[in-house]
Amino acid sequence: MILRNRAMPWLVIAGLLGAFLAFGCSTHSEHDGHDHSAHGNAANSHTDHAGMDHLTMASSPGAADAPLELQFIDTMIVHHQGALDIAKLAEVRASRDELRKFGAAIIADQDREITQMKRWRSEWYKDAKPAINMDFPGMRDGMAQMDMKRLGELREADFDREFIRQMIVHHSGAVVMSRSLLDKAAEIKLKPELKKLAEAIVTAQSGEIEQMNKWLAEWK
Repeated sequence: MILRNRAMPWLVIAGLLGAFLAFGCSTHSEHDGHDHSAHGNAANSHTDHAGMDHLTMASSPGAADAPLELQFIDTMIVHHQGALDIAKLAEVRASRDELRKFGAAIIADQDREITQMKRWRSEWYKDAKPAINMDFPGMRDGMAQMDMKRLGELREADFDREFIRQMIVHHSGAVVMSRSLLDKAAEIKLKPELKKLAEAIVTAQSGEIEQMNKWLAEWK
């Protein structure tokens, strides 16, 4: 799927990132990996952009020239928000308890990571322009299969299968993005905190992809 021809104006993208960065940067603890046991009220703590059209996003102007760490942070914030948007649907529409709990876990984990990335951005790149790079390895592919409209029309078992299908692709994109950053760690002198986050994303989301593939095979 070629997305460039459907790109929204870059000012809208800048506004979305500004909203992400302005929200809740002081309430969460340092990232400590993907702890799926701590769901709390995370589902209600992130900015609500469920209506955001992930298929029409464009890169921020000059994003590819920004520091790679900043590109990763800004782009992964948007990528994570996409996961939150569809995970919220799973909490209320999935037919299986396992999938509802899985959706809640995604919300808790990725909401926490968004908050952490916003905090780092504020500390490291406070005055930098938005650097959302849709051509960051894994980003465009990870977002391309997201179809909120279709998910919104499905219920029960049909929803379960489509949710899993979309989330596998989305998770795969996050893994590729994180590995791409880690591959450049020595070259760019990657900050240890960001390295730890990227490694945690690879580990956790690879495991979740494996689990989702098992569910697809079992839930005929």
